[in-house]
Amino acid sequence: MQTQAGDDLIERIRTHSADDDVVGPAANDLLSELYAGYPVENLGRLLHSGDDAAVGAGIWLLSELGERAAPMMDEIPALLAHPLRRVRYFAIEVVLLCADARHGSVIAQVMNLSRDFESAVRWKVLEFLAEATDDQLAAGAAALEPGQVKELAEWLIRLDEEEEPDPRDVVARLEGPDPLARLFAAAAAAHLSDEDDPNLLQHAATADDEEISSFARQRLEELTG
Repeated sequence: MQTQAGDDLIERIRTHSADDDVVGPAANDLLSELYAGYPVENLGRLLHSGDDAAVGAGIWLLSELGERAAPMMDEIPALLAHPLRRVRYFAIEVVLLCADARHGSVIAQVMNLSRDFESAVRWKVLEFLAEATDDQLAAGAAALEPGQVKELAEWLIRLDEEEEPDPRDVVARLEGPDPLARLFAAAAAAHLSDEDDPNLLQHAATADDEEISSFARQRLEELTG
């Protein structure tokens, strides 16, 4: 366990000066220490540092650790509400990689970020909705307060459960005037498309909404390799 090296790197990040460039290189070195066994819980010293760069480094590191970040899930609700776009963005990734049925309230918080004012965060929510497991979606939907996000989340779940979902419902929402409905419809298009039948994603790729069309184009590229 690389305790001394890991501790030193955390202190370098926490005490960086505004005019140096230590945070990025130190974070990369710290990631290697974490993979080598340095305790992930020690990243709490970055997350609670009060320094934006240190917090950003801490949440980026958690997002890179995959399931190894699970012991830090209690930190995620505050990070999902952080004023920095970068922090919210990477916190969503941690939820995708680590949350399970016990974390319904955290998943619901991610779903509510579908209304975030930052397009990058909304994009990450869309990616979450497209890639989340059935159990994650169900846990999040159950924890949502009544309202449009809950209705759309439950609609997305029903589509996944139907043997022959009606693509016209997805298309209607993709073409509709409501940006929130379009976002959930794009996630539905990703759920219901595969290499043999990419029609819904192809339709989403032609949407006037650039967030939706660019997301769909990226997913299509991933499908076709």
